[in-house]
Amino acid sequence: MENYTVILLIMAVMIAASGIADRIKVPVPVLLLIVGIAVGFAPMMPDIELNPDIIMLLFLPPLLYDAAFNISFKEFQTNISTIGTLAIGLVFITTAGIAAIAHYMIPGMSWPLSFVLGAILSATDAVAAIGITKGLGLPHNTVTILEGESLVNDASALVAYRFAVAAVAGVAFFAWQAVFQFVIVLAGGFLTGFVVAQLMAQLIRFFRKSDMVVISLMLLMPFVTYLVAEHFKVSGVIAVVVLGLGMSRFSKEKFPDAVKDQSLHFWSVIIFLLNGLIFLLIGLQFPLIFKKLSTVQVWPYIGYAAIITISTLLIRMVRVYLQQLNLKKAFQGKRKISEEALFDSRTSFIITWSGMRGIVSLAIAIGLPILLKSGKPFPMRNEILFLTIGVVLLSLLGQGLTLPWVVKKLQKK
Repeated sequence: MENYTVILLIMAVMIAASGIADRIKVPVPVLLLIVGIAVGFAPMMPDIELNPDIIMLLFLPPLLYDAAFNISFKEFQTNISTIGTLAIGLVFITTAGIAAIAHYMIPGMSWPLSFVLGAILSATDAVAAIGITKGLGLPHNTVTILEGESLVNDASALVAYRFAVAAVAGVAFFAWQAVFQFVIVLAGGFLTGFVVAQLMAQLIRFFRKSDMVVISLMLLMPFVTYLVAEHFKVSGVIAVVVLGLGMSRFSKEKFPDAVKDQSLHFWSVIIFLLNGLIFLLIGLQFPLIFKKLSTVQVWPYIGYAAIITISTLLIRMVRVYLQQLNLKKAFQGKRKISEEALFDSRTSFIITWSGMRGIVSLAIAIGLPILLKSGKPFPMRNEILFLTIGVVLLSLLGQGLTLPWVVKKLQKK
């Protein structure tokens, strides 16, 4: 089957499955995952190996930009304490927790390899959170926390991942280096996004009478911003998020109504296609990795993936409920905590249950080097890939299918 035929087939399947999902009231990402797995096992379907660089460049910038552009900046500021706690602190706690479980549970999984797996699976996914929670009628405060967390936490996960991979290669690890690099990556990404946002604002003012030019610039800039940030070895994710937040504020003040309307329709189509494709492609990867593992390994590793999925959920639950208590104490102690930043136990459970793994975890795992610098194969690469896809599928299918039911039950109380 020719490449362009496969692409057209995947697009057609994605559009059809999205329409069916709306009809039968199933979250679109969940049905696309199931369809992707089914199509991937079809005998006539060729193996489709994703290039992690293409995923990170083609899918991530526009999806992150759109999410950041549409998030409420005021609510983002209000919930910055919770977002920071989940996007930074929880990522490193989850990395360590998964590493400990994997090291003691999986035969042959050394500490460096365990930390690689932990870093890959430590961050929740913006695309998954937005795709599955959309239309559930969640409070704006809750949506802002979920979206804000998953927009920022990728940078934390990528820093942890780089140090873990370096440890596998035998490079000495120093805690102060990790902290210093994390600050540089974060600050550099913020600065890049801020500078590009200012440049973009000037360009829009200059071309304000040319609607198509303005909309084209808005499409191009997330990719440019991401590439510039990655070129300087800082966070492309943070840069795109800062760009989206900056352009969101600018659009409310300076965008002509005609540009707003046209760009809204344009971006809606782009995001619909990218969202659908990414979940279908995740499903297509499972049969590919499944075939690379021996039959003896498959069932134990499915069990390991299930245990890791449950463990990450429990770690998240503990940290979210602790944050709820900490905010309450801070507010009662008359610290500078807004009452709008507080949330109850129901919201804590929804935030916990909405923490799914997705495309970023998959892209990082696929990007694992095949060979070390010494020329030796990267140890347990297929096993780490299988566990990553297993946890992504279990979290998206398990939590994604039950999330609408959980939200309905909690909102009735």
